[in-house]
Amino acid sequence: MLKRKIETYLCDWKSTDCKKPLVIKGVRQCGKTYIVKKFAHENYENVVYMNFILEPDKKAAFSGSLDVETIILNLSALIPGSRFVEGKTCIILDEIQECKEARTALKSFKIDGRFDVIATGSLLGVEGYGRRKVKDKYEREDSVPVGYETIVEMYPLDFEEFLWANGIGANVIDTVKSCYENERVVADGVHKVMMDLLYRYIIVGGLPEVVNCFLATKNVELIYEKQRALIEEYKEDMVKYADDSDKPHIRECFESIPRQLAKENKKFQYSVVKKSGRASHYSGSLQWLEDAGIAKRCYNTTITELPLSGNSIMDCFKVYTTDIGLLMGMLDYGTQSDILAGNLRGYKGAIFENLMADFLCKSGQSLYYFQKDSGLEIDFLVRLKGECVVVEVKAKSGKAKSMSTVLKNKGVYHVENGIKLGQYNVGREGNVLTLPLYMGFLIKDKVSDPIIPDIDFSQLTS
Repeated sequence: MLKRKIETYLCDWKSTDCKKPLVIKGVRQCGKTYIVKKFAHENYENVVYMNFILEPDKKAAFSGSLDVETIILNLSALIPGSRFVEGKTCIILDEIQECKEARTALKSFKIDGRFDVIATGSLLGVEGYGRRKVKDKYEREDSVPVGYETIVEMYPLDFEEFLWANGIGANVIDTVKSCYENERVVADGVHKVMMDLLYRYIIVGGLPEVVNCFLATKNVELIYEKQRALIEEYKEDMVKYADDSDKPHIRECFESIPRQLAKENKKFQYSVVKKSGRASHYSGSLQWLEDAGIAKRCYNTTITELPLSGNSIMDCFKVYTTDIGLLMGMLDYGTQSDILAGNLRGYKGAIFENLMADFLCKSGQSLYYFQKDSGLEIDFLVRLKGECVVVEVKAKSGKAKSMSTVLKNKGVYHVENGIKLGQYNVGREGNVLTLPLYMGFLIKDKVSDPIIPDIDFSQLTS
């Protein structure tokens, strides 16, 4: 069984007074159904489960009146043996995007308050995308009960969860975190194991079915077959949810990602998708891929300053897969062995940049980079300890000329610190912190809620 961080969130949610129904959204096959059913059966006396894709007849429970008494009566008839006991029953509405009436009914369940309700669904369906297209954008349907539900996004396994799955204990991970926070060298034995596991994470990724295949077989060919099968399922979603006119464009955009990242200048170019391709043809398709949780845009910025979102250039971006395993499944078979053997050449930079994008995406961060026409380029910009920090990712090791330029010209770029990830141990060279590649998952801002001080009204004079 794979241990997931969202289990802690579910426990906290259950213990909350006056909780709202919980909606867990996420990319296909990230483990939503498994983890919700496991949690419910471990924490409730009664679990009432329905899957609106596999059991379309259950939609009938939400036809007509949506008051809770009527819904419970309908479910009791449709699900023999189901029990509804106040405070002791969890109702699971799986694939809720297939039944918009069930989504609307979450308001009734919140107002009633007798039963805990957890809904799961694909990112597209939960947000209502793919259902109604207006001017190349997908709008959310009116059935969403705004204010009466709590929405949380679930991702494929991140690197820390992958370490748990491989038997790495909290003591080892805490040691690595301490070395990062205190800029202390990681012991050689731990460092080697962590690097080995990182390369395995690159070829496997975090989709639970693929991770389980890796743990059971350690067979690269079977892992690749699982990845390819899941990619085909994503392509089926493109046909199922997308507007007819967008279906071929979405697939073309998706299939172009490896080619986009192979370029020296990795900026996403519509002409790479298709000769003479234009933004007017494909911008909605890219939005679809983001809304589906499959890909993520990394925006160029006008300057290396906070706020990064405010300084971003909306029509200048790179595109990465949100899970590194997806990219590996899109590449030729044999690339996995090349990574393990260290035989990759030019493409290795793309893979390790996508690895960092995976780390940042799964910690809930947006992606930004910095590039100028002069050729100066910084792989990633992050907010860290309240300042803009430049991050360079190296497959092995090497100089980071652009980072050096930015840090030497503080009056122009206003950046004080940089992080260089590669085949290093922890170290510091002036204002550049060097980190091993596996510490990329630790780069995130720990933001504490600021307290607004009281105003001293005694200073006012009439």
